This record gives sequence, structure tokens and C-alpha cells, in this order.
Amino acid sequence: MAKITDKPRPRTELARAERAGNSSKIILEKRSPNKAKPSTAKKSLKPAPGKAAKKTDASAKAKPKVKSKIKLKPWSAAEVYEAFSRFRKANPEPKGELEHLNPYTLLVAVVLSAQATDAGVNRATRALFAVADTPQKMLALGEDKVRDYIKTIGLYRNKSKNVIKLSEKLIAEFGGEVPRTRAELESLPGAGRKTANVVLNMAFGERTMAVDTHVFRVGNRTGLAPGNTPLEVELGLERVIPTEFMLHAHHWLILHGRYTCLARAPRCEVCLINDLCRWPEKSV
Repeated sequence: MAKITDKPRPRTELARAERAGNSSKIILEKRSPNKAKPSTAKKSLKPAPGKAAKKTDASAKAKPKVKSKIKLKPWSAAEVYEAFSRFRKANPEPKGELEHLNPYTLLVAVVLSAQATDAGVNRATRALFAVADTPQKMLALGEDKVRDYIKTIGLYRNKSKNVIKLSEKLIAEFGGEVPRTRAELESLPGAGRKTANVVLNMAFGERTMAVDTHVFRVGNRTGLAPGNTPLEVELGLERVIPTEFMLHAHHWLILHGRYTCLARAPRCEVCLINDLCRWPEKSV
């Protein structure tokens, strides 16, 4: 019987390596639950250097620039004298527009005029002063009725309280009379420095400078007496305005600001002092 000598040929080393490699691959794929998926190309969120610089420049341009405060050339003494000479010639005897009957009603009217127009105050006080023109009569009228008379004026509730309180203080401390010093006037409820200056000027003929919103604007806009606060403007005007004009100076400036040097649309074309004014935006 013939002896079978041929045996199955063993797999080659390469075949075994391939088999082992494939098996490992299969095993790894089965055991690895978090198999990384093929990555897809994504656009970078970071802008290119050139674009980033351009965006930054645009942002910088978009930021509002802070305007530097222009320092106006001070008025000379001759120019100030000329300006107030013109005011005097045009209106020799200027009058305040708050209607009043005596120093007391003037005081009350000025207190009521805070954050209100003179015309509005006058409409309310005509009837009020007809029945209460002294501190005693005002107290007799009472806060509720005072409030009814002035309810068309802004902040009328608080102002009616101040009118009663200042009337009480005038009777208790000043014999029912309006005091004639700034410190005493400022001690009254509802009265500040501007109120004191108006009363001293209009009731007692003192050469004071009452700075309201109009005077503040004119003093700064024209460069006549620039200042960051009403007090700074007041003191600046007192320094530069000659004494002979001081009695009526605040009235001239108030009227000028109210009717000519308006806040939004100043009437430079009819301004008496447009050639002297330092405002860089004037239209003439």
C-alpha cells in the first residue's frame, strides 16, 4: 500500500501575518465603542490676520470721539462795555416777566418758577395773589387751597408745601417781612441762591446776578463768562460786567437768552452782539 507522504502545505508566514493582522483589526473594531468617525474639514472660526485687523480698525472708527472743549478767547473790557451799551440802548429799563404785587409775592413767584415758565406761573398766581398777597393770608388760605391754585405748575404739590412753610418762617422769624440778605433768603423753604438774587435785585435794587438756564447758556455760548456751574457763571459775570450795568444785567441776559440766543435755534442774524460773540457755530 502506498504510503501517503504529502502533507498539507503550511500557510506561509505572510499569510499568517495577514490573518493575524485582520483578526486584530476585527477584534479592535468590536471592542472600541467610541470609534472615531472620519473627520470632516471645518472652517476656522478665527479670521485671517488681515481681516481681523480690518475689523478692529472699523470698530475703532465706530467709537464716538470725545470732543475737546474749545477754549474761547476772553472778552476784552472794551468789548464787554460795548455789548451792554447795546443792550441798554435797545432796552433801557428791562423788567422781569414774573408778575407780582410786593416783595412777598415776588418771592413766592420765583419759588414757583423753578422748572416752570414765567408765563405758566403768571397764569396760576394772578388768582392766587388776588386772595393771598401776604404770609398771613397765605397761611389762612391753607396748603390744600394753595395747591388748587397752582396745580397747573410743575411740581405743584411740593411747591404748595414750600409756600406754606416759607410763609410760616417769615412770620415766626422775620416779622412777616421778606429779609434783605442772601443768607436769610436762602434759609427759606424752596428758595436757593438764584431766588435770593432775583428778590434782592428786583425788590431791593441790589446789583446781583441771578443765573437761570438762559443766563447760563448765554454766558457759556458767547464766551462772556464760561463756567461749569451756575455759580461759576455768576461770579464770572460779576467780574467782567461794569458796575453801571449790573442793576439790569441779569434781565438783559435773561431776555437775550429767552428770545434771541435760543437753545436749539439761536437767532444769530438778529443778535445785537453777534460780532462780539465767541461761539464758533454762530450763523453770521
